[in-house]
Amino acid sequence: MSAHDIRDLASLRQIIGDANPRTASKNQPRLNAMAIDFLERCPFVVLSTADAQGRVDTSPKGDAPGFIKVEDLQTIVIPDRPGNKLIYGLENIVANPQVGLLCMVPNTQETLRINGRAELTADPQLLEQLAARGKNAVIAIRVHIDECFFHCAKAFIRSALWEPQSWGAKSKISFGKVFAELHGADETMANAIDESVEENYRTGL
Repeated sequence: MSAHDIRDLASLRQIIGDANPRTASKNQPRLNAMAIDFLERCPFVVLSTADAQGRVDTSPKGDAPGFIKVEDLQTIVIPDRPGNKLIYGLENIVANPQVGLLCMVPNTQETLRINGRAELTADPQLLEQLAARGKNAVIAIRVHIDECFFHCAKAFIRSALWEPQSWGAKSKISFGKVFAELHGADETMANAIDESVEENYRTGL
């Protein structure tokens, strides 16, 4: 334990300072017109969940802009598409409904944050409404909103995330190499895995 560790709220506030009361007033229990417009343009959201013991998982969800369905001012629905079947986030929702969402729109530096309670449904009519590329959603994640607010742009400005000149060379993760290192597989096996992943990207969305 270091003398510099922060272990109580008073010590934290001594460093950070007190929040402006007007800043917290932006946090609302429902969507407004600006938030609905943002969701209609949103192609990507990060979903955070936790299991019954509080162990956290964070998962990306993405599709064409507007893939998140607004049912009403306090309810949204996120389609879950075919994946690797590990379903960490879905398992967590079954055990603990509390979720957090970070919604992003390319080239928009502000983000929309939503906190609430999620439930899973396999309602066939809803899954059909959430269809994409000729395939119904596998499961729908319905989120009942407890808190909704826009987050300022500072992180995106600092990171230059939407500025192409800051991106560097395009890179790609080799799942084959990851598997090979973990299991002592050879290069042939690694290449076969990478080819399988690419085929799944083409046909399994």
